[in-house]
Order: sequence, then C-alpha cells, then structure tokens
Amino acid sequence: MPGKRLVLYGERAFGALTLGFALLVLVLIGGMVYYLIQGAAPALAEFGWRFLVSRRWDAVHEVFGALPFIYGTIASSLLALVLAVPLGVGAAVYLAELAPPWIRTPLSFMIELLAAVPSVVYGLWGLFVMAPWLRAVVEPWLERHLGFLPLFRGPAFGVGILAAGVVLAIMILPTISSVSREVMLAVPDSQREAMLALGATRWETTWKVVIPYGRSGIIGAVILGLGRALGETMAATMVIGNSLNMSLSLFHPANTMASIIVNEFAEAVTRLHTAALIEIAFILFLVTLILNVLARLLVWRVARGPRGLRRE
Repeated sequence: MPGKRLVLYGERAFGALTLGFALLVLVLIGGMVYYLIQGAAPALAEFGWRFLVSRRWDAVHEVFGALPFIYGTIASSLLALVLAVPLGVGAAVYLAELAPPWIRTPLSFMIELLAAVPSVVYGLWGLFVMAPWLRAVVEPWLERHLGFLPLFRGPAFGVGILAAGVVLAIMILPTISSVSREVMLAVPDSQREAMLALGATRWETTWKVVIPYGRSGIIGAVILGLGRALGETMAATMVIGNSLNMSLSLFHPANTMASIIVNEFAEAVTRLHTAALIEIAFILFLVTLILNVLARLLVWRVARGPRGLRRE
C-alpha cells in the first residue's frame, strides 16, 4: 500500500532525525573535551600531576598550580551543602507531606523562583548587602563564641568563603528542594497508608517510610545542587574575595576554579598561562560532568519504582 509505505518512511525519517539530534549532543560534548585537552596540553606536559597539588600561581615566572582554586571550590561548595541540604530537604518534606493544598502551590512556586534569578543579581546582593552584615554581625559573633575552632578565626572581611557559601546555598536551594519534593511525591500512597494503619504518626511515616523510600533520589538532588555550586562563576567571584592564599578560616578570602578563569583569562598573554587556565576548566568540566551523571542515575533509580528500590 502506498499510504502505509509513506507512513513507514516518515517514521523512519523522524527516527533518524531525532537520533541525529541526540548524537549531536554527544558530538558537542566530545568537541568540548577535545578542545580542552588540546588547549591544556602545554600545561599538562609542563606540570603533570604537580599542577593539582601545587600552591604557587605566578604568572610572571610561569609557575602554575591549581590547589588554592580546588580548595576554594570544594570549601565553598561543601559549606553551601551544609546550609542548603537541611533547608531544601526540610522544605520538600513540608511541601510534599504536611502543607495544606492552598499554600503548597504558591510556596513551591516561590522556592523554584529562586532558580530564575540571574547569578549576577545574587552576587550584587551578596557584595553590597550580605557581606557588610557578615562583617559587622555574623563573623564577630562566630569568632567570639566559636573562635577556638580554626574555621572561625581571623579578622572579619565580609567577603570570603563564608559569604560565597551562603550565596551558593541560596542558589542551590531550589534544585535540592524541587527534586526532593518530586521524589517524595512519587512515593506510593500505599506505603504511607500502611504505616499509618500500624499507628505511626505523620512524622514517623515521613522519617521511616517516605525518606528511606526516596533516599537515592534525595541524594541525587543533593549531588545536582553540588554540581551547580561547583560550577557557579559570577556570584562566587563577586563575594569570595579572589585571594590566591589558602586558609582554614571561613572568614578568609579565597578563589575558585571558575573565578580564576573569569579573572585572568582575558589577561593571559603567554601560551602556558592560557593552557593552565584551560586545564582548570577541564578539571571543573570533568568534576561537574561526573557529578551530574551520578545524580541522574540516582534519580532514575528512584523513578524505576518500588521494585527497583526493594532491591537495596
């Protein structure tokens, strides 16, 4: 039949077209990796593994090491997780399990609206509003009461790892909250009803059934938030202080892998300097790619349903 053949050819053409779109994404990622490796080749050949553990960054003498930026990225991102995970998961629990219908939708919308705010706006707010408040109120209080810990020693700068961590926590909060909420809503009502029928309270049902059931998805949400924090550029650059020194104190200015690229790429005049910045970009690309893949796998594990989760 000519009509059936035409439909068959159309389906095949549509399938080939969509396959081409999917492969194009892989080609783009492969092209990015190729460019990053090619651009970082001089630094890879010159410094090798020492690039990851060296603390010296001297553009004049062309000696480069990425350890201060790796440390600043990890410290600010972990601090952001410490602040954002309890808030995000707690908000998700309330919205999925406790909130009345009339407040659930508007509150969810307001939390997700935080993700739509441009990062430069967060940076300006952090620099002109939050940093002075940290310098005048929060950091002196922390030093006065927790100064026996290395994390809370030193002068109050306002800008630094603490400021970057707070801003990043606000930025990743919508990701953690919205994904965790969707994971909890995916838990079958039969699980809750069975627990309530045994005499459990709402809190016990949430803590002993809902959260364990969606544990993998919640961890995936946290990792997605971590990936966002690791790769954030403008907001972190504006409030972290951009110092090449390393310090255990959260009050001290630092630098991140993204911020050093933004600050110095336009000024890099030598081939080795440019290659060192591209190598930092390559490291950041690999870290964020691995974290996002891991997070997607964990969320997909939850999406498979009860059968997949019972294998744990």
